[in-house]
Amino acid sequence: MRRQWVAAFVAGWLVACASTPEGPVEGTDYGYREGFVWVRGPWDAITPSTDVDVVIDQLCPAVMRLPRAQGREYGQEYCGAIYSLGNGTYHASFPSTLGPLLKAIPEREKRCKPPRFVDDARGKTVVLADYHSHPWADSRMSPADRMEARQRFSIRIQFDTKCRVMKLVPYVGEVRPGELYERREQRWVRIGIIKPEHKAAGIVTEVSE
Repeated sequence: MRRQWVAAFVAGWLVACASTPEGPVEGTDYGYREGFVWVRGPWDAITPSTDVDVVIDQLCPAVMRLPRAQGREYGQEYCGAIYSLGNGTYHASFPSTLGPLLKAIPEREKRCKPPRFVDDARGKTVVLADYHSHPWADSRMSPADRMEARQRFSIRIQFDTKCRVMKLVPYVGEVRPGELYERREQRWVRIGIIKPEHKAAGIVTEVSE
C-alpha cells in the first residue's frame, strides 16, 4: 500500500510539473518580460556597498540557505544580478529559479536563466553583473557559462556549494582576451584567459599567478 501511495504521489507531481513547461512558477520577485527574465531588487539578505566585492562576498552564503540550493542532482540553480542606481552603491537582486523544468529524477546538469532586467522601485537600474549558483561542490564555471554569446553584462559571477566564487570578465566584442578569476582570501586571483579566437566556445587557457 505504501508503495502504491508513493507511486501515486510521484505521478501526480510529474503531471503537475508537466502543466508548467516553462519551468518554475513566476513570483513577485522575478518573472518573464518579452521572453526575458526580470528580477526585483534590492534583495534584503545582501547589504549594499560602494565596493562591489563586498556585495559579491555575501551572495554565496545567502543563496545556499535557499531551498534545494545544495541539492546536487536534485538541486536548484539560482540566477540574479548585481546593479546600481547610478550613484556608486551596488545592490544584489533577488535570485530567480526560472529556467528549464526541474524533473523528479537526478540530473547531472542544472540551469537557470540569467536575468536581463532589474526592477527597483527607487529608480532606473544599471546592471554590472549577473550571478548564478551551482548545487554541487567543486563545480567551476562551465564552458557554456563562458561562451561569448551568453554574456550580457561586464561581469559574470558563479559559485558552488563550498562557496568557491569565480568571476568572468568577458570583454565581449573586444580584441583583448577575456579573464577568469577565483576569489581567494578576499582577493581575486586570475586563473585563466579566454583568447579572442576562443571566446565563442568559452575555452580557457590556464595561467599561473
